[in-house]
Amino acid sequence: MTTKQPIRILMVDDQQLMLEGLRTLLEMESDMEVVAEVEDGETAVTAYQTHQPDVVLMDIRMPGMDGVEATNQICTRWPSARVIILTTFDDDAYVFEGIRAGAVGYLLKAIKSTALAQAIRTVVSGGSIMEPSVARKVMKEFSSHVAHSQGHGNSGLTEPLTEREQAILQLVAAGLTNREIAVRLSLAQGTVKNYITTILQKLGVRDRTQAALRARELGLL
Repeated sequence: MTTKQPIRILMVDDQQLMLEGLRTLLEMESDMEVVAEVEDGETAVTAYQTHQPDVVLMDIRMPGMDGVEATNQICTRWPSARVIILTTFDDDAYVFEGIRAGAVGYLLKAIKSTALAQAIRTVVSGGSIMEPSVARKVMKEFSSHVAHSQGHGNSGLTEPLTEREQAILQLVAAGLTNREIAVRLSLAQGTVKNYITTILQKLGVRDRTQAALRARELGLL
């Protein structure tokens, strides 16, 4: 019998006490392993290259290279990277900069350990996760863009989405994983993955979170 490999996690935070606490909490989860912990963004990029983790837990404010720039560099060099911003701050600038940089999750450090563990599993399975207060900020920010784009639909795209692609995009925005979408639409997971790759290319974005935001901006959702 093949033993399932644990989820490999890179933690980035300039507070050593925070790193030690997170490691203790996460390694209580039988399916998780902390492979590295670093204290600044520049080291985080190097550590990602070395360890190729499944998930990065990234703080925002750090000396030298901050978490936004580190996220941007990681997601640019490794497009399949899964970065969760884990921070004390939920002000608008950090939220939108983190998402634009490529983060697929944005959580506050006040989160319960069980919820954090579940968020990590969600992200690894292909989903996105966002603190409710952060999600409200995102929706509010883009509501004016949606209103402006209503009725234009696919007109903002060089290559319009097909009816099937729009249906899958709706499910992606609802937070469903590839497997859940496959079951819902009676498709193979590989087919769903291919559809999502095409959707991301047509929308000109890197990941599912950005796809949902871009779709709302265009009035597709």
